[in-house]
Amino acid sequence: MVITLMTAKPIKRHRIRNFFITLIVLSAIGGGLFYWRPTKLGVITQAYTAWKIGLVNHEVNLGNYRIHYMVAGQGKPLVLVHGLAGRAENWLALIPEFTKNGYQVYALDLLGYGRSQQPDVDYSIALETDILRQFLDSQNLQQPDIAGWSMGGWISLKLAAEHPERVDRLILMDSAGLLYDAVNAEALRPKTEADLAHMFAVLSPNPKPVPSFVARDILHNFAVNDWVVGRALDSMRTGRDLMDNKMQVVTMPVLIVWGKEDILTPLSIGERMRTAMPQSLLYVYDGTGHLAPTDRSEQVSKTVVNFLKADPPLASGVQEVAGQ
Repeated sequence: MVITLMTAKPIKRHRIRNFFITLIVLSAIGGGLFYWRPTKLGVITQAYTAWKIGLVNHEVNLGNYRIHYMVAGQGKPLVLVHGLAGRAENWLALIPEFTKNGYQVYALDLLGYGRSQQPDVDYSIALETDILRQFLDSQNLQQPDIAGWSMGGWISLKLAAEHPERVDRLILMDSAGLLYDAVNAEALRPKTEADLAHMFAVLSPNPKPVPSFVARDILHNFAVNDWVVGRALDSMRTGRDLMDNKMQVVTMPVLIVWGKEDILTPLSIGERMRTAMPQSLLYVYDGTGHLAPTDRSEQVSKTVVNFLKADPPLASGVQEVAGQ
């Protein structure tokens, strides 16, 4: 008994010391990671959020290309298509409202973005539209609802025009796709901290300041994928995939969501889409820019669900939503 009592204290002290040493080491590693690669922590946070709301990661081969996508929920299929320089995780704030209202959500990474393959191709709207069509085929989605944001709206609109039988209801959010002077498009290719601040100002009327060490890591990520964004923009500038005078065949119910202060894809584009598709419903969010789906996620997600579930479809027209 005496020997046991004499050796227990040193063993206990040894374990406590090791615990604190481990804690200090992990704290140092975490602090270093936060300083040098803060966006990695953002990725971890997004992965946890995706897991928490039930999103499951998958991959599928579409011809020669590998595409990553996530699925959550049960019910009618709703396919979400992100914008330029985006990824499937851009939809995380909206997905819970969709899944709790009886939708099976498919959020894919377009070719060249997120965790999908980055082959040596032109990354044109035509190519990405064909990728979306092949993705629907791969999942046996005959006539899902489709929502596209920015460039994703352009791709979704092109699919709906070329294959109207494949889309039940269409949602376009701050969408590109019509001819206009895209003076702010290069803002999506920041090279310096000043460029990054300008990009945030273009995307939102009330951008939050970004610490220098965070800006440095964001710029690193943009640099890695800049060639893909550059090729996509080069293809857009040719004008061959523009949707002007091609929307008359888009006759399914259409919801158009827009930030009133959007200066990347101005509201005038949404208004022209509304005119070209007279059956469409335009919702305009006051005090909001290009990031309406995230900056006004609670309102936008509910608007989308109301539109999708309305039977008969909601009456066409224009609705303006006051700022927060």
